[in-house]
Amino acid sequence: MAAKAGFRKPRRIGIIGFGHLGQYLTTMIEDEGHQHGLELAFVWNRSREKMDGKVRRELQLEFLSESMQRSADLIVEVAHPQIAQEYGEEILKHADFMVGSPTAFGEQGVDAKCREAARRYGHTLYVPSGALWGAEDIQKMADRGTLKALKVTMTKHPDSFKLEGSLQEQKESGSSQRTVLYEGPVRQLCPLAPNNVNTMAAAAMAGHNLGFDQVQGCLVADPSLLDWHVVDIEVDGPVDESSGHQFTVKSTRRNPSSWGAVTGAATYASFWSSVLKCKGHGGKLVLC
Repeated sequence: MAAKAGFRKPRRIGIIGFGHLGQYLTTMIEDEGHQHGLELAFVWNRSREKMDGKVRRELQLEFLSESMQRSADLIVEVAHPQIAQEYGEEILKHADFMVGSPTAFGEQGVDAKCREAARRYGHTLYVPSGALWGAEDIQKMADRGTLKALKVTMTKHPDSFKLEGSLQEQKESGSSQRTVLYEGPVRQLCPLAPNNVNTMAAAAMAGHNLGFDQVQGCLVADPSLLDWHVVDIEVDGPVDESSGHQFTVKSTRRNPSSWGAVTGAATYASFWSSVLKCKGHGGKLVLC
């Protein structure tokens, strides 16, 4: 039977990770996906029982390797940077890939491997801007080579940070007062705070002429911030030769959040908007 005129096959979305953000995206696709030509292909979570009663059984994956057989058009990772590090190239053989944990690219070589896989197989590698205000403008400056410096400062309540090693010890020792936990290149911070500094990693991807080694990150624990996540972005551009003045932009984003939450409220809607933009842009990296 011939397809109905104007019929368009739904774009199938797979979700990797079923934390708060994964649950939100799953619900949005199930409840509103038909309005945007989307349908759920699968959901995978390390602890499968977490999906019971929330995800239809036939859509639950027991093993992540099964995702390649589900004919997904777009696979969205909102779990852990290890997913892109270990499976990024394989996923890009079969589908477009939205990396919700871009701290994965802080590991040497992962960025280049995923970009090359996207080019080779014609699928798009998407990096959501998340809490990074002005991502497209930063990328435009990087494309022109006019981005001279970029710094992202993230300030949260100490309980909103999930840290590793020395940073966790530092957080605990200074938990009663505002404490600068880290200030320096984003690359060195990514493995120490893989779930908290995706905004900084997205900035390093957007500011690609500086990259992870030159984009600066500053992580601040502030016990007075009970229900806010604050992101300050400082951009330096070229110096005007006639006046000697430098182009600068400074922005502050105050995102309401529940006490102790890793992700602020506005970031959920930002991720959904990013998913809606992921319609296939060919074999390249796209900020969304």
